[in-house]
Amino acid sequence: MRTATTVEAAGLGPWSRQADFVVEAEKLGLDICWVAEAWGSDAPSALGFYAARTERMLLGSAVMQVGTRTPVALAQTAITLSNLSGGRFVLGLGPSGPQVMEGLHGVPFARPLVRMRETVEIVRQVFAGGRISYSGSEFRIPLPGGEAVPMRLSMRAEHAVPVYLAALSPAMLRLTGQVADGWLGTSFVPEGASDAYFAPLDEGLAAAGRDRAGFDVCQGAEVAFAPDEEALGAMVAGRKKELAFSLGGMGSASANYYNRAYSRQGWAEVAAEVRERWQAGDRDGAAGRVTDEMVLATTLIGTEEMVRRRLRVWRDAGVDTVRLYPAGENLEDRLDTLGRAIELVREVGDAA
Repeated sequence: MRTATTVEAAGLGPWSRQADFVVEAEKLGLDICWVAEAWGSDAPSALGFYAARTERMLLGSAVMQVGTRTPVALAQTAITLSNLSGGRFVLGLGPSGPQVMEGLHGVPFARPLVRMRETVEIVRQVFAGGRISYSGSEFRIPLPGGEAVPMRLSMRAEHAVPVYLAALSPAMLRLTGQVADGWLGTSFVPEGASDAYFAPLDEGLAAAGRDRAGFDVCQGAEVAFAPDEEALGAMVAGRKKELAFSLGGMGSASANYYNRAYSRQGWAEVAAEVRERWQAGDRDGAAGRVTDEMVLATTLIGTEEMVRRRLRVWRDAGVDTVRLYPAGENLEDRLDTLGRAIELVREVGDAA
């Protein structure tokens, strides 16, 4: 198994500290560093900065939001980052949700599946280097009715650029299997992943005449090491409000893909109650409905032996790349946690 992490603008303090984290993570042997966008900084600017500070590990966008840039602009950005990093860039795309797309960017969230499919098709056409011509329901290049003719970029992609999609819904998972090189997943419970995630993903792969060989399943979770049971209990309790936010506050009143993902994995009743209380403004009540089992099932939190056992379950479920979110009060603590986790992933992966 490979190792990865994701960095966010608000997560590590000043930019210099974030760059220090990325550089040190590479020294620890990390394979991929993803940069989030969400509703904070843009991803490409940070990725270019990190590309100049690193030498070996892959750098990816996790994710650039489809709809906030044109497909050709996404492809231009990907080619630029790939070329300047010597082929170390991975393009991660995601549909985001109605709150961010409509509430922040003023872009309609309607038809995210069609928009994603057409975006990937156009991006791959740009990567191929020819003249760009596309006629879809969301995008038409060139726009009809004018004097414009198809163009090609003056810059060529010097390296292959893998495309990963962030997906939670069955429909987006099927599309991921059809058109992507990898899947960026979250809210992952390996015991329930076969039906909730892998069935639609494999359907998409089969439709494209492929299987999971050569396809990267990249799953993420927080990792934290507890010295004993008492400390573990405090850790779990501290994560419940964060999970309640995902279940109740992400997305919009009618569309919360995290809530739906947990529901498909066996927690439909609890997820509905958490969302109802969160939407009503009862944050503490929502967090109180989150169970210890839910936190432990979707994280890599525990004693070292617990985390080791959990990684074996992830490996056996079909995870290829473990995306680690290391806990810690400061940069040094997070790097220490990340280093320990990388060693465990290597140990578990080598034992396969």
